[in-house]
Formats: sequence, C-alpha cells, structure tokens
Amino acid sequence: MRGHSTSRSGRRGGTGRKAASPRRSEITRADPSGKAAKAGQPFIVITGLSGSGKSQAIRALEDLGYFCVDNLPSKLIPTLARLSLRGDVQKVAIVVDVREGTFLTSFPGVFRKLRKMRGLNPVLIFLEASNAALVRRFSETRRPHPLAPGRSPAEGIKDERARTHTIREMADEIVDTSDMNVHELRRFFMGLSRDQKRGGLIVTLLSFGYKHGVPVDADLVFDARCLPNPHFIPALRDRTGKDRPVVAFMERDAITQEFIARLEDYLRFVVPHYVAEGKTYLTIAIGCTGGRHRSVMIAERLKRTLAGIHGTRMRVRHRDVTGT
Repeated sequence: MRGHSTSRSGRRGGTGRKAASPRRSEITRADPSGKAAKAGQPFIVITGLSGSGKSQAIRALEDLGYFCVDNLPSKLIPTLARLSLRGDVQKVAIVVDVREGTFLTSFPGVFRKLRKMRGLNPVLIFLEASNAALVRRFSETRRPHPLAPGRSPAEGIKDERARTHTIREMADEIVDTSDMNVHELRRFFMGLSRDQKRGGLIVTLLSFGYKHGVPVDADLVFDARCLPNPHFIPALRDRTGKDRPVVAFMERDAITQEFIARLEDYLRFVVPHYVAEGKTYLTIAIGCTGGRHRSVMIAERLKRTLAGIHGTRMRVRHRDVTGT
C-alpha cells in the first residue's frame, strides 16, 4: 500500500538535514506542569481535497461506532461539540469541506475554538492525493469539481489545493490516499482509532523506493541507497527485506551494520524529544531504490530495537512491497 500519513506537528527532516522543532499536537493535551493529560471526548474532523476519500473515511468511522455527520456547516460545529461534552452523543466524527460556502473563511477560527474546549479531544485529519489520482477519480465519477462547475477538474483541484493550504497546515494528521483503495483507507482509520485509544506517540516506520517517489509528508527521511543492494544477487532479487536470506546478506556487511547502529542511536536520542514535545504521530521514512530490500529490512529492525522507548508505539508500513 503506497498511501501514507503523517502528523503535521513536525516538519520534514532527513539524513544530513536538521528537522525543525515540532509544534505541540493537540491530540493529547498537556497540563501546565508539562505532563501529558488524558485525552478528552473524541471529536474527529475530516477535511481535505475533493475526491480524496472523505466519504469513505466517514463511513469507516461510522462502522467503528462514531456518530458521523457529513457536510456540517462550520458554524454548527461548536454546537455539536458541546452536545458531545454533555454526553448527548459519543465519539463524534464530521466531514467539512469546500461544499459549504463559508468553509474556507470560517473553519480555521471554529477549529481553534474547539481546541480550547476543556474536556474535548479534537483531531483534524486532512485527506489529499496527487493531481493525477484526483483527476482520474473525477473522470471516473463524471462529477464536476465543487470549485469549478464550469471548468475542468484539474483547474478546480489546483484552486482548492491553494485555498486549503492554511487548513492543511492546522491538521494533526495528513493522509495521502493516492494509492489507497477503499479497503486500505478503512484499515487506516481502524488503526487510527485503536492508536488513539492507546495513546502515546505513534511512530510509523515507512519503507519506500525512491523510484516510486519520496513520501512527501514524512517527518524524517533516511537514504539507504549507499548500502549493498540485494537486488543484484539473483537468488535474492525476488525476495524482500523480511526474508531471512536478505536479512543475512545485509547483516554480513560491516557498513550496513554501522549504518543501522548509527541510525538507531540517532533515533533513540531524538524520539524521546518528540514525545516530550507532545507530538502524537511521527513518520520515519527509510528509502532504497525499489523499496523492497534494504529499506524493508531496516524498518523491520528498527521496529524491534526502538520498541522500548518510553511513551511510544512502533508500527511498520512497507509502501512499495506488493500486498503490504
């Protein structure tokens, strides 16, 4: 599965580049002493680009027991939030987007008010996809873009992407659905729901292939293409970094072992600082040429070796390995 997600509480970093200091995520609030407080009443707000899968996302959350409202006017969101805090409705999820005329101007202020509500746990999830994927989806459904009823979908997509930039920057989680099907999107939201209940920093170790493109919203990106490539060993070419022969090949190489050891040391140092800052999601991307051997093996290794970092939960996603 090539769809991926990341928190926007931090900026992209990478090998040889310094990651900017993350801003505090609001998914788990902090009290004045600096200790993380318990999450409040769940209140998920889904927004994003037209055609990015918001309808499928809200249906998945409805199946998970959320009280769901699609296309709720922005000015009514605080009213629904107060009903949630009173206990009239439980586990709320809503979809808001450019279909509502005042959304672009009114929503940022409305969501900032939600974040100030005591006892409420608002989470803003922004869905997006590549231009090519969005154009294809509009072509398949034969529906006009809401911002370009008399123009091409491509023009509407460009306009919407520019006009929603401020809201995108507010998001706790950005999900790229370009290569997700309906079932994969559902699985993502099921996993997100489980992760929120457990709390802590959710660290996604994402393997990928540079020839398929860099994950644009990864928080940290590390390049493993300098390491010996199992692809050039005929017996290993059709295997992946999860297979023991590939792992053994990489473990025999001293440079590979040092690369992994230094990467582990760096992440053991930096991840606790993300936890202390209140960040809720961290995506660490490891790339090789095709995304099947070196990056996969390293991601699997990091999941085991970093599992003991306090306040974190590790999960692995192999973007460019078929069937994962």
